[in-house]
Amino acid sequence: MDHVDAVVIGAGQAGLSTAHHLGRLDVGQVVLDAGDHPGGAWRERWPSLRLGAVHGIHDLPGLPLGEVDTARPAAEVVGEYFARYERTFALPVHRPVRVRAVRDGGQRLLVETAERTWAARAVVNATGTWENPFLPHYPGRDRFAGRQLHTADYRSAEEFRGERVLVVGGGISAVEHLVELAGIASTTWVTRRPPELSAAEFTPERGRAAVAEVERRVRAGLPPGSVVSATGLPPTPAVRRAEELGVLHRRPMFERITPGGVVWPDGTAEEVDVILWATGFRPVLGHLAPLRLRAPGGGIQLDGTRAVAEPRLHLVGYGPSASTIGANRAGRAAAREIRSLIT
Repeated sequence: MDHVDAVVIGAGQAGLSTAHHLGRLDVGQVVLDAGDHPGGAWRERWPSLRLGAVHGIHDLPGLPLGEVDTARPAAEVVGEYFARYERTFALPVHRPVRVRAVRDGGQRLLVETAERTWAARAVVNATGTWENPFLPHYPGRDRFAGRQLHTADYRSAEEFRGERVLVVGGGISAVEHLVELAGIASTTWVTRRPPELSAAEFTPERGRAAVAEVERRVRAGLPPGSVVSATGLPPTPAVRRAEELGVLHRRPMFERITPGGVVWPDGTAEEVDVILWATGFRPVLGHLAPLRLRAPGGGIQLDGTRAVAEPRLHLVGYGPSASTIGANRAGRAAAREIRSLIT
C-alpha cells in the first residue's frame, strides 16, 4: 500500500487544474488517469470535430494553449496541449490506471486499483462524464430494427451517407451532428424542450444565475443538472453554421419508437434508418459507491467542492464546476482546502 497526501482521479481539465494547484502548495500527490494518453474526454471526440467548431477551450492555469490551427481535430490539439501541460509542470500522472473503488480506511481514504492501493489523506474526484453516456428510455426503443448510437460512439458523418437520421437532443453536440450530416444524410431534429438559440438573450448575469442554480442543487444533495442546458445554446461556430444551413428545424419528441422509425404524438409515423442519441452524459461516480455519499435527493451533497458526508473527498468538474472555467476555479479551491486539511 502506497501512502500519499492526495490522490487526484482523472487527468482531464479538472484533474490537471487541481494537480497544478496542489503542486504549487507542495502537497504530495499522484494523479490516476484511466486513459492511455493525455487529453481526457477530448481524446474520445470524433475525428471530424475540428477545433474551430467547438465553443472554445479555456486555458489551464499557468500555461496558455496559444495559437493553434483551428482546422485540426479537437481531439489531437487538446491531447497535445494536455500532454505539454503534464510535462511542463512535471505532474505525477499514472496511466492507464482505472480506480475500482474508494473506501474509508479510517485515518485515510483507500483508493483501490488493479495494481495497488493508495492510502490518501484526501481524494479529488475529477472523472467527468464521458464514460457514462445517458440513453433515455422510450417505448419501443429495444425493438428498433435500424442502428442506434450515442454521441460517445459517433465517429464520422460518412457512415450515414444517404440515410435518414433522427438526431435526438437539444445540446451543442446535437447541433454539431446536424452540421456534419447536412448534405450527406436526411436529418430530423427532435428535442424535449424548444432550444434557446438567441445569442442576444444570453448575458453573463444569466450564466451566473444558471451556475448558482446548479450550486443550490448540489448543496441540497440533488442531482446537479447541466449548466449548459440551463443557459441555452451559446453562439458557437457550429450553431451559426447550422443556422446558415437551415438544419435547426426542431420537432417535439416522438411518442414511441417502432421497428422502422418513430410515431409522433398526433399518430403520424416517420421512417428512419438511424437514431443518434445526443442526450448527454451523467457523472462517473460508481467507484465512490463504497463511501455511501448519496443524499436522499439522489445526488452528492457538496459544500463548495467538498463532500458533506466525507470531508476528505472533493468533487471537481461536477455540478457548478462542470465548465472549463469552473473546473479551473474549483481546482484551486479544492487544493487550498486540502492543504489546510493536512497541515
